Amino acid sequence: LHRFAGGDPVSFLSAEALFMGIMSTATSVGITARILSEHKAIDSPEGVTTMAGAVIDDVLGIVVLAVGMGVLSAQKAGNATGIDWYAIGKIAFKAFGIWLGATFVGVISARKISGLLKMFGSESSIAIMSFGMALMVAGLFESVHLAMIIGAYVMGLALSRTDIRYVINENLMPIYSFMVPIFFCVMGMMVDLRALFSIPIFTFGLIFSVLAIVAKILGCSIPALFCGFNTRGALRIGAGMIPRGEVALIVAGIGLASGFLHPIVFSVGIMMTLLTTLIAPPIMVEFYKNKKSGLIHPQAEDDISRQLSLALPSDEVAIALCERLIKAFRAEGFFTHRLSHSDYIWQMRQDDVEIGMSCKDENVIFDCSRSEEPFIATAVMYVTTELTRLARELAKPVETFGITDFVRTVDTSANIEKKQVDSYIARYLRNFIMIPGLKAGNKEETLAEMMKILYVKGKIKKPDAVMKLIHEREAAMSTGLEDGIAIPHVKTDLAKTLIGIVAVLEKEITDYETVDGSNIKIVILTISPQTMQTPHLRIIAHISRALDSMGRTKLIAAETEKEMFDVFM
Repeated sequence: LHRFAGGDPVSFLSAEALFMGIMSTATSVGITARILSEHKAIDSPEGVTTMAGAVIDDVLGIVVLAVGMGVLSAQKAGNATGIDWYAIGKIAFKAFGIWLGATFVGVISARKISGLLKMFGSESSIAIMSFGMALMVAGLFESVHLAMIIGAYVMGLALSRTDIRYVINENLMPIYSFMVPIFFCVMGMMVDLRALFSIPIFTFGLIFSVLAIVAKILGCSIPALFCGFNTRGALRIGAGMIPRGEVALIVAGIGLASGFLHPIVFSVGIMMTLLTTLIAPPIMVEFYKNKKSGLIHPQAEDDISRQLSLALPSDEVAIALCERLIKAFRAEGFFTHRLSHSDYIWQMRQDDVEIGMSCKDENVIFDCSRSEEPFIATAVMYVTTELTRLARELAKPVETFGITDFVRTVDTSANIEKKQVDSYIARYLRNFIMIPGLKAGNKEETLAEMMKILYVKGKIKKPDAVMKLIHEREAAMSTGLEDGIAIPHVKTDLAKTLIGIVAVLEKEITDYETVDGSNIKIVILTISPQTMQTPHLRIIAHISRALDSMGRTKLIAAETEKEMFDVFM
């Protein structure tokens, strides 16, 4: 190889060669884990091996970076007569020794560090103090002429062995979400696109990227063949090790900032990182399409750990049980972390005990070892008993809670921040349908007629399914309130947005059960999505505020849709 900028020969110990080698060492754990998770293979032998190898790769990358920085510092301090191998070896040994010593101290002190952090009490304080400790250790490494990332990595490695790791991860996520895009943006801005897309450099970049891919596949697949994996399993592991990620970018940034790496070589390294990150996922997806085992001798089902599944009447009950269980685990001293907000996946940890819990449809699924099963069964029994007691309390008539009296004490005529509220909900209210003088003889006819109008106007595509849900809701508790007003409502994903219809009945109906025993004259039906955020309660509150004594009189007297809208707008 020759230096791109000047044409001087490049040796294996030159800065460019060393840094490109270090960049090639890293593996992106995040990308690999995401693909494995999507194919439910993260707990498979190939998945476990790939994840362990990716983590070890990143650790090796940090070690090699420490040694490489030492070698380059020795070269820089040497004279022109040649390389001082004694000085290089001394500095490399020092760099490796400092890293190894710091890692050893961090690992054996992990529980004591965790205990110290727990003394601060709140989860946010624990996260902030751990972040501060990582910065301090990074500064110490910088003071001995090692990269700051090495010190921060050592502290992260130590804390990863504790039960507060998820607490730290969750509370520092806002910082991560803010800083990572800036990091990638800065890395991209430092790339010299004009030089990179010149034919010689672009060609070398492609060759380097192909070699980086082939080296990972061969370097990881061949050893896997001697460790009980067949060709399929070995290729899966090799493909999972292809993507380089943030560690490679950080190494490239350190090389450029320290002056060891030429900007053109930096651009080639970024190109390699980008290509391997883009190419790896489709290759992994292809290798994992076939569900056959990747082992020469497939293992029997693991009898140490397994999944426990609890079927419940509905998804709402399952979610309620999970949330109560989280509180119970926290009361027992567990640190809990929600891995996925959309899929309802939690992780609970206390010292060496680690339990996974997920909610899928009406099922609650636990991932645990057999020794933890009695504890989980006890927790489930305790929580279900509490939920049963709560359900029995809620099944009592509303009046026994004093809710009616509480509602009557609320000043619904208050006009607090009216303009702000109106501007927020106006776009929803404008989509409401207003029906003056609706003809219906009873509750069933009223609801059926309103649903028919929604269907005719294209607001609802499956009126019968929605009507069934409304009947179930009314069977649980009547939605008749006071002063002749009823607010039937339901949540379902059959509605894509908040839907509403307000009807003033031509004649009062008497079979709609109400809190104060009054006959119903005004019916407000709302349908909102189950899994989408809408201001459903704020709309009802706004309507309640509008329908004071004067508002009800105006609404009942309205003869057109516009006059009805004017009452609420």
